[in-house]
Amino acid sequence: MIQIEDILNVLKEKNPEAIPDVVRAYEIADEAHSGVMRESGEPYIIHPLSVAKYALDCEIYDKELLCAALLHDVVEDTNVTLEDIEKSHGKTVAELVDGVTKIRRMNFTTKQDQNNANVRKLVTSMKKDMRIVLIKLFDRLHNMRTLQYKKPEKQIENARETMQLYVPMSLLIGTYQVKSELEDLALMYLEPGIYQDILGKREELGKIKRAYLQEIKQKLEAILREENIPSDILIRTRNICTIWRKIKKGCSIDGIEDIFYLKILVDNVRDCFTALNCVHDAIPPINGRFKDYIHKPRTNHYRSLHTTGSDKNGMIIKTKIRTHNMDKVSAFGLPAYRNLDPNLPPKELLKRMTFEETQEELRKQIKPLDEMDASIIDNNVFFEVLKKEMLAEEHVYINTPDKGTVELPAGSTALDLACTAYPELLDVMTGVIINEKRCPLNTILENNDTVQIDTKGTINIEDWENAVHTFSGKNKIKILIDRQNSQ
Repeated sequence: MIQIEDILNVLKEKNPEAIPDVVRAYEIADEAHSGVMRESGEPYIIHPLSVAKYALDCEIYDKELLCAALLHDVVEDTNVTLEDIEKSHGKTVAELVDGVTKIRRMNFTTKQDQNNANVRKLVTSMKKDMRIVLIKLFDRLHNMRTLQYKKPEKQIENARETMQLYVPMSLLIGTYQVKSELEDLALMYLEPGIYQDILGKREELGKIKRAYLQEIKQKLEAILREENIPSDILIRTRNICTIWRKIKKGCSIDGIEDIFYLKILVDNVRDCFTALNCVHDAIPPINGRFKDYIHKPRTNHYRSLHTTGSDKNGMIIKTKIRTHNMDKVSAFGLPAYRNLDPNLPPKELLKRMTFEETQEELRKQIKPLDEMDASIIDNNVFFEVLKKEMLAEEHVYINTPDKGTVELPAGSTALDLACTAYPELLDVMTGVIINEKRCPLNTILENNDTVQIDTKGTINIEDWENAVHTFSGKNKIKILIDRQNSQ
C-alpha cells in the first residue's frame, strides 16, 4: 500500500525543496479524508497519494502539481475550501484544485448536461494550465486501475468516458504511456471478450516472435558495440487497443507486422542514423517503409526513426530508433521537456523548456479550442464538436511546404487544411495542389499528403461552404462569404 514516504523518497533526490509543502498538503488531505474508505476497502487517502505518485512515475516533480494532486478531492468531497487551500499553499495550487473540481449539480436539466459542462471546464482549462489535465489523467488512471470494485453499469460508464475523453486528451499532450494504459483498461470493460481474445493470441504469437527478436537484438548489440555506439535495445509489445483498432480496419492479427518490435535508444541524433545503417545492414529494409519523425516530428512532438525490414526467411521486423530524451518525450509528453539537459547542443533538436514554454506549445496545438469556446454556447454542442474534431479517434498528418506538418481530424478536406494552416491566404486562394497535382478544394486528405496553396488564377468561392468539414473551417468560410457579399 502506497505511503507518503514513497513520494518523499523520490523528492529527496529530484526536488527536495518541495518536501515541506508536499508534507503539509498530505496532512491536510489525510485529515480531511480521515475515516473515509474507497470501495476497494482501502483508506481514501490512498487515491490522492496514488495520483501524486503517478506524476512522479512520469518524471513530473513540480511542487504545485504534487500538492494539488494530494488535495484534488478535498473541495469536492470534504469541508476544506479553496480559500483554505490558497491560505496554506497559495493561489496557483488553489486554481489547480479548482480546475479539477467538478461543477456541482445546479441549474442543469440532466446529468448529461452537468457532465458536458464539466468536460468543457476541464478541456478549456488546458489553455491556462496543462497541469489541471495532467492531474485529471492521473486521477482517471488510478480510478481505472481500481474499476473492478465498481458496479458493472458504472464500469461501462467510466470506461466509455475514458475512451472518448481521457485517451484523446492524453494523446494531445503526448503522454503515450498514460494513453496506452488507459485505452487498454477501458477496452477490457467495454469489450471483455475481444480484449481476452487478443490478449491470448498476442501471447501465442509472442512465443515465436520474441525469441526471434531476442536473436536480432543480440546481433545488433554486437554491431553497435563495434561501432562504439552506447545503446539500449528493447523488445516492445503493442498494447491491446492498438491491435484491436487495426483488426477493426480489416487486418487479421496474424497479419499485423509490428505487434512486437525493436526499440533502440542512443545518446544523440548522429548515433540514431548510424544505428539505422547498422539495422539496415542486418535486416534489409523494405522500400517505402522508412519514416523520419526526427526531422519531421508529429504535432505532439513525437520524434523517432521508423524502419521495417525483412530477413532472408521473410520475417518482418519493425525497428524504432531515437535518443533517450526523445523517448522521454514520447512516453511523458510535453512535461518531459522540463527535465531535459539544459546544455543539449542545437543539433540534438530537443531543448529544455520552462513551464511557460511548454504551456505555450500546448496552446498552439489546441488553438481551434479558442474558436470553439468563443462560438459555441451550448455545452452539449461543444462536447459533440470536441469529440468529432479535437478528440477524434483518427487524425491525418498533412505536409506543407512552409508550415510543417499539420494535424487534422480524419475526413478533413483540402479547404479545411487551408483554413487551419493558411487563413491569411483565403482571400487570394484559387485552389490547392495535392502531391503536385491540382485538385478540388473538397478533396478528402489522406495521411502524409503534401498540400500547397495556389494563388494563381481566378478566385471563385461558390460552394466553399460545402467544401469544409471542420467547425473552424466552416466559421472562417462563412465570415469570408459574408464579407464578400457585403462589398
